[in-house]
Amino acid sequence: MSIDQPSRRAVLAGSVVTLGAGGAYYLTRSDDTAQHLSPSFHSSDETSAFGVDLGGKPIMGSRAAPLEIYYWTDFQCPFCERFERETLPDLVREYVEPGDVRIVFVSVPYFGADSMTAAVAGKCVWERVRDDDPGAYWDWHTAVFDEQGEKNSGWASTDNLLEYTRSVDAVDADALESCLEDRRSEFEAEVEADAEQATEFGISATPSFVVFDPESEAAGSLTGAQPPERFDDAIERVRDA
Repeated sequence: MSIDQPSRRAVLAGSVVTLGAGGAYYLTRSDDTAQHLSPSFHSSDETSAFGVDLGGKPIMGSRAAPLEIYYWTDFQCPFCERFERETLPDLVREYVEPGDVRIVFVSVPYFGADSMTAAVAGKCVWERVRDDDPGAYWDWHTAVFDEQGEKNSGWASTDNLLEYTRSVDAVDADALESCLEDRRSEFEAEVEADAEQATEFGISATPSFVVFDPESEAAGSLTGAQPPERFDDAIERVRDA
């Protein structure tokens, strides 16, 4: 994958390194799982130096983290589930919790209508919890991934998402239902805009990642359920660029 786009020429003028491609599963497994994490989250209404509107997007980690990882994901994507279960715990422990990296979650509906419904539901939940209890978003996010079934089998339908939400104590399923009824078109437009921007960046698959240093404007990209070592390499190379 390349993110070498004219619209990002200030960032991408010779500084981008592609650090892994393909969606193949890898065979190692972390001892931790995403369900056991309790990472901090925060919100922002700014547009980042990378050109991403952070409004409405969950951000894991410290506001002051010197590096950013942009993570394009789809709740129906099996490689995203694999990444969150096998690699994300290591990234949180090694980089997010020490304050070295923050991760911006960008939902894109690559697998159809149910992917869009899940992405909109995520926006509803985030808006509901971001000011008072942003960590509750993680409980909901992992609960949905825990229920992942075959793509477009109906597991991510509105009714099923509401059922999963009832198992998350800190998230109001009735409020989610109201949001899906009243604000679906608004949030669908935001998700579509995020997907269009992803295409402008050359992103065509999930999960996809960009490691970015706002100070140097160096960036590196990865695609697929990559092992922690790939991210170690990406972070090191962007830091040293």
